[in-house]
Amino acid sequence: MTNSSLTLDLDAVDAYLRANLPGYEGPLEAKKFNVGQSNPTFLLTTPARKYVLRRKPMGVLLKSAHAVDREYRVQKALQGSKVPVAKMHLLCEDDSVIGSAFYVMDFLDGRNFADPLMEGEQNATRSAVIDEMNRVLAEMHMVDIDAVGLADYGPEGNYFERQVGRWSKQYRASETEVVPAMDKLIEALSAAIPAEDGQRTLVHGDYRIDNMIFAKDSAQCIGILDWELSTIGHPYADLAAVIMQWQMPPGTEGRGLAGVDRAALGLPTDEEFIAKYCERRGLEKIDNFGFYLAFCFFRMAGIIQGVLKRAIDGNASNPERAMKLGRYVPMFAEHGLAALERG
Repeated sequence: MTNSSLTLDLDAVDAYLRANLPGYEGPLEAKKFNVGQSNPTFLLTTPARKYVLRRKPMGVLLKSAHAVDREYRVQKALQGSKVPVAKMHLLCEDDSVIGSAFYVMDFLDGRNFADPLMEGEQNATRSAVIDEMNRVLAEMHMVDIDAVGLADYGPEGNYFERQVGRWSKQYRASETEVVPAMDKLIEALSAAIPAEDGQRTLVHGDYRIDNMIFAKDSAQCIGILDWELSTIGHPYADLAAVIMQWQMPPGTEGRGLAGVDRAALGLPTDEEFIAKYCERRGLEKIDNFGFYLAFCFFRMAGIIQGVLKRAIDGNASNPERAMKLGRYVPMFAEHGLAALERG
């Protein structure tokens, strides 16, 4: 096999696992997952069991992006906590093995929902899955970061100030054309950052239903995936990310709930989901939610701009989908401006 982001040198992987993974026995087969745009991910199958390998892409990468080492660390730290994650097996930071860093974890044999509509499911299932999504989110934000060894997983200081600065730089580094709405949003967000309120928690950074695996026979979440953007920061960024997705149009592109009769499908309103989260965390309410929502639209615009740039440069995990996603940068920026104006 060619040694690239989209394929694996199976002989090299097999030799590495034989030497470093207790209990591993080949022969080995690999199949790339089509989902995900950042770190190429592969299902590894042996006669006895299945694993998942997640690697950095090849080529020139943005600074601090594709941090598989951080993904490995946070999931390793959460094992045994109330936050469900796959079991981590090993991290290889030696680029000479397959051309980039990678880690290997357990394969989670469960259900994955592409979007919150969960087409074909009963209303009771939809309601239970979304409530479980809410519960796990609250649990993640109540993890004792000192006890699990993650107190230094993110810097001190104002999370949103740091994130707006970081993603503004990332966006500029991958900018392919002028998007007036994005320029305006960057300026407006920078001027509207709330004062710190004392909350400093683990945040996932891309908390969505399609980044979760649920048990085959219940609504129990058995694992949260894709921790690349995780850090120590402000919990409302994760909460707003859920609401952001729901405000997208339904279908394979938007994967949202805009215009959907949620009550008829057993799905909560934005306000009900937020209220339930606050109840679980013992919070009275959340002021200025529009800022947090605007921030999520801004960050997603920055992410998909990076995906587009990688597609143009030939380094995208799924080039065709990457080019389609890239067209949504202006829309995300405009949604962000609207959310900020609503407060």
